[in-house]
Amino acid sequence: QVQLVESGGGLVQAGRSLRLSCAASGRTFTCYTVAWFRQAPGKEREFVAAIRWNFGMTYYADSVKGRFTISKDNAKNTVYLQMNSLKPEDPAVYLCAADNSAWHMGRDNEHQYDYWGQGTQVTVSS
Repeated sequence: QVQLVESGGGLVQAGRSLRLSCAASGRTFTCYTVAWFRQAPGKEREFVAAIRWNFGMTYYADSVKGRFTISKDNAKNTVYLQMNSLKPEDPAVYLCAADNSAWHMGRDNEHQYDYWGQGTQVTVSS
């Protein structure tokens, strides 16, 4: 079992930055794909970014490419989402997800992920 805990959300002005963290407990992220999704009120859950832990390979949604960066810290067993140039369309609950087969089976598909955190709220003011 993998337990995921997100942190780092908050209120930020448009154009500013925020960094989210996803820490794992129960086991390491070795051999896992870890992804960030987001869900705004009344909208479907949306893929944001994913990282393949063992290789450091990354994959992004077009809507965040060039603005967001997903990274990892092996020693802390933590994945980060650096969000720059935040826009009014970025506010949502950001959720961390992990799975050991998602990279090849559908890394941007929420149904491929077995483990989820509770989410952290990101709010962007204009």
